[in-house]
Amino acid sequence: MNILNSFSLQGKVIVITGATGVLGESFVKAVAQAKAKVVIMGLNKERAEERKAMAQENGAEEAIVVLADVLNEEDIRRAKKEIIENFGTIDGLVNAAGGNVPGATLSPDDDLFSLDMSDIKKAIELNLYGTMIPTQILGQVIAEKGSGSIVNISSLAADRPLTRVLGYTVAKNGIAGYTKWMATELSLRYGDKVRVNAIAPGVFLTSQNKDLLIDQNGEYSSRAQKFINNTPFSRLGSPEELQGTLIYLLSDASSFVNGETVFVDGGFSAWSGV
Repeated sequence: MNILNSFSLQGKVIVITGATGVLGESFVKAVAQAKAKVVIMGLNKERAEERKAMAQENGAEEAIVVLADVLNEEDIRRAKKEIIENFGTIDGLVNAAGGNVPGATLSPDDDLFSLDMSDIKKAIELNLYGTMIPTQILGQVIAEKGSGSIVNISSLAADRPLTRVLGYTVAKNGIAGYTKWMATELSLRYGDKVRVNAIAPGVFLTSQNKDLLIDQNGEYSSRAQKFINNTPFSRLGSPEELQGTLIYLLSDASSFVNGETVFVDGGFSAWSGV
């Protein structure tokens, strides 16, 4: 196969959870441009329909909206049935649902031992179980077919501790372990055409983390500046800069890559600061 052709997703059915989010938008655009059949999964119908239109404008072979809650097993089973009815199979799953929960963020003035554990649990459930549940249900289609790629979304927080975001940190460490575990189990049981990997994004300015990174004057917060100062690229990332890695991991171009977490962080995780 021509190496350039190996990056194509033409004819492949790619499901993106969290497709109505900021990173989800970038992912939908990327797989559409790679000529995939795109399943846009989220909870916000209006935004999902906007993503569908965007996918069609960017060259998707086909695009459908499937509204479902990644934490609701019955919802995901219903979604699975709907996807199979429309496309007959699943070739790729991008577990992009997630994000921080405001109540699970510790401010510098908060008492460390007075955390609201209910919010911590919500953050863990969204970011960890929100990946595990779709993988258990939708990933079964990939496994039983004997080929396909699952891409999870990890974080810098899985490589080194980031202050303030406890629930998110615990969950993303879980994603790192789950990615390796599931990659091993699926390949041993279903063969070398079934793969699971993860992307660990650097710090990207999105609506979800804006309050942590931008101050009241519209300038970078001291926290954002710390990230920038400790990144060799000396800047924050853009969601579009995740697209190449996503297509690589979903496509046949990464056919011998399994159980890996690829950091897309401008060198943050590689630098000692000296």
